[in-house]
Amino acid sequence: MGKALLKMEAISKGFPGVQALSDVNFELQAGEVHSLLGENGAGKSTLMKILTGIYQKDDGEITYLGEKVDITDTKMAQDLGISMIHQELNLMPDLTVAQNIFIGREPRSKLKFLLNENELNKRTQKLFNQLNLNLDPKALIGDLTVAKQQMVEIAKALSFNAKILIMDEPTAALTDSEIDTLFEIIERLRSKGVGIVYISHRMEELKRITDRITIMRDGSYIDTVITKHISIDKIIQMMVGRAIYDNSKPMIETGTDKVILEVKNLNNRVLKNINFELKKGEILGFAGLMGAGRTEVARAIFGADPITSGEILINRKEVQIKAPNDAVRNGIGYISEDRKRFGLMVDMDVKTNIAIASIKDFLNPIGWANDSKIAKVSKEMVQKLGVKTPSINQQLKFLSGGNQQKVVIAKWLTRDCDILIFDEPTRGIDVGAKGEIYKLLNELAEQGKAIIMISSELPEVLRMSHRVMVMCEGRITGELSSENASQESIMNFATQRVSIS
Repeated sequence: MGKALLKMEAISKGFPGVQALSDVNFELQAGEVHSLLGENGAGKSTLMKILTGIYQKDDGEITYLGEKVDITDTKMAQDLGISMIHQELNLMPDLTVAQNIFIGREPRSKLKFLLNENELNKRTQKLFNQLNLNLDPKALIGDLTVAKQQMVEIAKALSFNAKILIMDEPTAALTDSEIDTLFEIIERLRSKGVGIVYISHRMEELKRITDRITIMRDGSYIDTVITKHISIDKIIQMMVGRAIYDNSKPMIETGTDKVILEVKNLNNRVLKNINFELKKGEILGFAGLMGAGRTEVARAIFGADPITSGEILINRKEVQIKAPNDAVRNGIGYISEDRKRFGLMVDMDVKTNIAIASIKDFLNPIGWANDSKIAKVSKEMVQKLGVKTPSINQQLKFLSGGNQQKVVIAKWLTRDCDILIFDEPTRGIDVGAKGEIYKLLNELAEQGKAIIMISSELPEVLRMSHRVMVMCEGRITGELSSENASQESIMNFATQRVSIS
């Protein structure tokens, strides 16, 4: 590690109804990977938005390369050499890799209104050579995997000669081999003196890649520690400041073998001959590598993707599900892996998001919404799920990812669905909120709800599932009981192409 690139001292920031940051400190050195850690709602994103010019601080000082600065907007941050790769990638799928990287800065031909595509591709290739990236500048972004799109985002950030690179949950959608590639790039950036702020909830990654960890809690600075000198248990204790819910494996109650959902010979453009049963009070885990077809199963059952053949039965009776409305009418709720795109209306308030799936139940005889009834139910749900919000009138975009996830769950609990599909229920959620989600899933199962849980985290699948279905290339390749399931057995089925059905 080298000289100090950045010092943020006594940073404070308030929004209507909430103090997001109070006297927060953060320091980054050249060639350092420094993790910013805390539960959802701890203030990490707010602090980084101040650094990147999205928000302006209310109080405190920022020193960059030895000089005090006020970062007034995102362009100023970019000009200073501060770039951020957000969890939700910000690329245009219909443009090429090179066009995305240099958008707004494209080299022009002699006729100023025409782009010089050859020069554009040359500059991009030069950038890739420096990063040792094997990407085609002329490829369309929409044709790339999520991992390769993320590499494009990194290249784009570095094309501004970034001295500070902020990575927000960079491995959330990556496979193990893709994570290894990302870490190799991080090591090369470190060797060039780039300072990296690394935001992740995956503890094993922090021990592997980071030099120091700054811990935040409830908008306040807790401590900065050297990664190799502290245990994961101690980090969690500092982060959460309370006992974590015991994540032990749930037990199926006796007599819960009643089949609620049957899927028979389901096929579409991705899925091939999908067969399984889901029982009352059961958490059925779906595991597999990225692209195996797990989310496609959920979307087909929920009517979001069309099926070409097959049957869906609820309580032994065949149902026709052509659209999500049909699924909801039949008692199916779906918590999408992309909660902001498919699960929430982030510009609306908490109470509207909670009530929206059950809005007919809140209408009075003349068709007007009963606001007092909506408020009463919303307050009950907020209290039941421990949603951290100043009020039920708060816009959802101002809530942390973990609390947004709880609002999605509240929406479907208000609807009182018998079948709940949770797709990556804890993606991008801190260890404390994970424990709360696990506890909630167990409680729902105990109440007799039938739950499908899709997760890329094998420890999560093993901890929470009564049975595990494993998929590979659009097929179910294995079924394991909780007693027989292990990381090894799941990975064996996840990499074989012959279906068990």
